[in-house]
Amino acid sequence: MDAPTGPVPAPRGRSAVGPSWVWRSLAAIGVLVSALVHLVLWTRGYDDLDIVGPLFLVNAVGGVVLAVLLLTWRHWLPLVGSIVFAAATLLAFVTSATSDLLGVSSQLVGPNELIAAAAELLAVVAATVALVREQAH
Repeated sequence: MDAPTGPVPAPRGRSAVGPSWVWRSLAAIGVLVSALVHLVLWTRGYDDLDIVGPLFLVNAVGGVVLAVLLLTWRHWLPLVGSIVFAAATLLAFVTSATSDLLGVSSQLVGPNELIAAAAELLAVVAATVALVREQAH
């Protein structure tokens, strides 16, 4: 009997492109946009703040790394990392907007704040959906 020719179909739920890949891509967009907002803010004066400045730079680098990992490493760790990253960043923002966090007070409404908050919510939801879908297979 001859070996089959042509492409071998991927096992069900394991294709590179599919619902899980879409959710991973959305999570990557969310963490990347959050990272870019924090980088922009870091270049616009946050770099002068003692503790928060370096944290904004770490956030920017971490978001870029997570976005790359989400798209290149099909493992649950980047998904969990993205959930923690986005939720912690959003929590820090809400805390700084409602009280004083490490000497910094933010506003709840502004272009950077709304973009980052929406991106972080997107990252949490998309990474969670991708994680649940991938763990079910």
